[in-house]
Amino acid sequence: MRDPYRVIVVEDDLDVAGYTQKVLELKLGCVVRSYADPTRVRQAIAEFKPDVVITDIQMPGMSGLDLIEQVRAEQPGTPIILMTAHPSIDYVLTALRNQANEFLTKPISSRDLCAHVNRLAKDARATRDRSPKNSVVLAIGAHPDDVEVGVGGILAAHREAGNPVTILTLSRGARDGGVKTAWTEGSASARIIGARLLMEDVAELELRPEFASEAIAKAITETMPTIIYTHSVHDRHQDHRTAHEATLAAADEVGTVLGFQGSTATVDFTPNRFVSIDDFAQAKLAMLDCFAKSQTRPRVLNPDLVLATASYWSRFGDGSYCEPLEVVREVVGAN
Repeated sequence: MRDPYRVIVVEDDLDVAGYTQKVLELKLGCVVRSYADPTRVRQAIAEFKPDVVITDIQMPGMSGLDLIEQVRAEQPGTPIILMTAHPSIDYVLTALRNQANEFLTKPISSRDLCAHVNRLAKDARATRDRSPKNSVVLAIGAHPDDVEVGVGGILAAHREAGNPVTILTLSRGARDGGVKTAWTEGSASARIIGARLLMEDVAELELRPEFASEAIAKAITETMPTIIYTHSVHDRHQDHRTAHEATLAAADEVGTVLGFQGSTATVDFTPNRFVSIDDFAQAKLAMLDCFAKSQTRPRVLNPDLVLATASYWSRFGDGSYCEPLEVVREVVGAN
């Protein structure tokens, strides 16, 4: 017999909170904790480890949309249901961008509520059960957004599995505003999945192999990764190739090194692993949405192109969306 699902309800309307808690307890046998004060929820998540969080949008002190970021930081991958009595298309879009799993309009029938909670909790537990538990991930990109373009969905999956993820960006790229803008954008993206960001202050096309190798070696010493994701060598951009070669030079003791498809990968890119990101495609889009806010956005960040690319690669893998990888090196049995 399975353990009962654990649910946190965040709702300042005591009648709605009471109704939601009773329905879930009586009909699904859930263990439910209710909070009228959203500022108490982060600590509750750390202690209670919920399978699902249900929250209102408009509450005193903190909105449900703001609460999502705290939930993701404390327990990545937790399914979140947003509720509101005032639906609008703007709310729906904002909820999706903030990675809510469901958006429900009050009043909510007991049947619909139970169906959503049961499905999300069941799927979340299944994902945790089949995910590797002991991986430590270092993802290396030459410029801001390189890692997110290549393996944003895979990194989101790692974080849901509880794997530590560090993103190393070897330069500030060509961002307007220099390293400050690059750091602001990269940090916002990393926060969406609860990853850590490391960044070097080097201009685009000024990335030198010795410097890149030193920065990567330092990150490896600090994070002790079991898996590294880096650029494929099959790429037109010299910084991308430098990142790949520097990774190989610095990571000789890391068991698994995988090359991702960068924004300027050539037709020689030949992936031999295709990882489904069906559950994490929206997380990837949200990460990419953090970049190039104050300038003309490159086509590679266009959501339609991102999804179309992932859809194409899925023909070689499972599901609707996949991210492709070249296996550079892999230790059999390593996480």
